[in-house]
Amino acid sequence: MKDFLRSTTARLTASYLAIIMVMSIGFSLVLYRTGWQEIGRQLPPDSFYGDQVSAQPDAFDRFFHHRIAEGRHELFARLVLLNLLVLIAGAAISYYLARRTLKPVEEAMEVQARFSSDASHELRTPLTAIRTRNEVALRKPKLGLGEAKEVIKSNLEEILKLEQLSGGLLRLTRVDGQQLIKQPVWLEDAANEALNQFVEPAQAKKIQIEDNVPKIEVLGDPISLTQAVAALIDNAIKYGDKASTVHLTGYTKNDYGYLQVRNSGPGIRASDLPHIFDRFYRADHSRSRQGENGYGLGLSIAKQIVEQHGGEIWADSQPGEGATFTIKLPLATKERIIAPLNM
Repeated sequence: MKDFLRSTTARLTASYLAIIMVMSIGFSLVLYRTGWQEIGRQLPPDSFYGDQVSAQPDAFDRFFHHRIAEGRHELFARLVLLNLLVLIAGAAISYYLARRTLKPVEEAMEVQARFSSDASHELRTPLTAIRTRNEVALRKPKLGLGEAKEVIKSNLEEILKLEQLSGGLLRLTRVDGQQLIKQPVWLEDAANEALNQFVEPAQAKKIQIEDNVPKIEVLGDPISLTQAVAALIDNAIKYGDKASTVHLTGYTKNDYGYLQVRNSGPGIRASDLPHIFDRFYRADHSRSRQGENGYGLGLSIAKQIVEQHGGEIWADSQPGEGATFTIKLPLATKERIIAPLNM
């Protein structure tokens, strides 16, 4: 109980409740004062009773003042009861509003804390590897040229990992604070620009890429959309089977344009699907099977970009049958659609 009373939820609940009660009590005071005045006006003048009042002025005066006093006490009691009910109902409403207000803040802080923890862990891993190899090398009384080159080569590999991680973190930061200037963009152009970045990785794994994205014009930022598509192509190549094919397709439906990236490979387990767009999340079985390194930032960046465009992104997969990633974006204009409808 003490912990709750000291919590932010309790303080915010008390603040909301204080506002409600100040308004309620203020309204009650105004109502009581107005009612008091109206009740007082009900006292008839002496001339209304004529000779009867003159004969018994004190009796009539006591009677009406007694009735007025009763009315005021009754009004006061009802207003007190009303404020007690407002206090009870207001406490419940205030707690609900406090939880509703704090929930997104707490979720954001939790995500930030988890992100900081994951980033620290990922940064520490290559740094630890560099330090350990260098310490081992320094302890050797006679370090040969070949061994020294191996140590330097290993250090350079870890430095490259650090560069990739820091680059991904910087891209996430830019995406988080980016203000998009939307304009009509052809998904075909975004796909072509993204594909040009992965010619060598695809050739290294003997992967063919079939680009069948039609001319679909969506509303968005061309650079950001190219970055989102590139993240999906990178993921498809990285976790696709060697000597396989990555398919890029697109279609329109209702007022949206769709772009899909599909590969052949181990696929994604059902337990991993809800988390693949989380920062630093990597499906371990896919990574170990394919022998690929990554930091789980690409898909998270793609998700943020798509959501900033008012779109959606999701993945469908069956183990052993590869995975299909779909981007859904609002069309630029209905009149300029020239892509066929694919149901």
